[in-house]
Amino acid sequence: MDGAAHQVAQGRVDHPVPGQRQFAAERFRHHRRLEVHSVRSLDLRLRARQAGFDEFTYGFGVQQAFPNKMAAYSIPPPGSRMPQTLSSNPAVQDAQLVASGRRVIEIEAQALTALANRIDGGFSAACRAILACHGRVVATGMGKSGHIARKIAATLASTGTPAFYVHPGEAGHGDLGMITDADVVLALSYSGESDELLMLLPVLKRQGNTVIAMTGKPASTLARECSIHLDVSVPAEACPLDLAPTSSTTATLAMGDALAVALLEARGFTADDFARSHPAGSLGRRLLLHITDVMHAGDDVPRVTEDATLSEALMEMSRKRLGMTAVVDAGQRLVGLFTDGDLRRTLDNPALDIRHARIADLMTRQPKTIGADQLAVEAARMMETHKISGLIVVDAEQRPVGALNIHDLLRARVV
Repeated sequence: MDGAAHQVAQGRVDHPVPGQRQFAAERFRHHRRLEVHSVRSLDLRLRARQAGFDEFTYGFGVQQAFPNKMAAYSIPPPGSRMPQTLSSNPAVQDAQLVASGRRVIEIEAQALTALANRIDGGFSAACRAILACHGRVVATGMGKSGHIARKIAATLASTGTPAFYVHPGEAGHGDLGMITDADVVLALSYSGESDELLMLLPVLKRQGNTVIAMTGKPASTLARECSIHLDVSVPAEACPLDLAPTSSTTATLAMGDALAVALLEARGFTADDFARSHPAGSLGRRLLLHITDVMHAGDDVPRVTEDATLSEALMEMSRKRLGMTAVVDAGQRLVGLFTDGDLRRTLDNPALDIRHARIADLMTRQPKTIGADQLAVEAARMMETHKISGLIVVDAEQRPVGALNIHDLLRARVV
């Protein structure tokens, strides 16, 4: 607070102080490049009659950096009120709402069709610039373009292209230090005239950064001054007022996805690579959890020899509690599987003497098996496809090395 403002506050003045503007003007003449604060005293006409102050920027440097926004700045007139929430129209019919929603989808679909025809040499140049980058992709944008830039940076980062988002307003106040000369900058502005982005261009050019711009105006300042321009213009916004960014943000996001996927394919990015950047949640479990992580191994694997009796097989199944037992030959290779289902079918045969029955006569030969290096989700898929609840895990010589059932997959939250 300057000296004049301090004097006003101390005196609890409740009437206009005409000398303040003159004081501010004198300070501005002596300090041409500093912000000057002008204090306006307002009579709030409250019981306490305490003065309120509205401090606004009158700085030459700020006006020069943001001419459009400072020119548009205005103080609300006395007695003005904030916009009120619009009330709903009960007369709107469901058919009107559905038609409105469909119209939006159709307009945005047309915008994407037009965008596909503009995937050309500029797009391939952008891809090659990013592939040759030894740093990271730094996405930036203001407002709705900023939200889209965040999403594009996240998609790039999760598909093999290191990327992050920098707010252009914060970049002008120190965050430019996050951008190195090895980085590629992806700047988003549909108008191509965002003051916050244009202010960064001289610094980025001096640093030697490649700047890829996505705009809807090929003749805009940003499109002319950038290294590579990607045209994301749309025939019309889906907003009936042609004000809210709708088709334009959809087109920009689609262009970002196109970049990410083209780079993904160019790098030979695989599902395993994707899993490494998504270790948490169900996606991580589906892509990272292997059979060895969930199977029972060693002495916990139920097994009997093919000359064992039914009683011996049932005892082994009871001890291991997996609802099945592997049947192996003299070389410990899998020759069959006996499950709870086989037991029920055996008991339905009245001609069979279960006390003397051999397991080799009752087991299922050539059962479904799985390898220890496969993903756990593949075991779940096999069980669902073949309507079974358990699998024996075998090595290359068909020797049982593990066993698992549907409950093991449920505990691991694979299904």
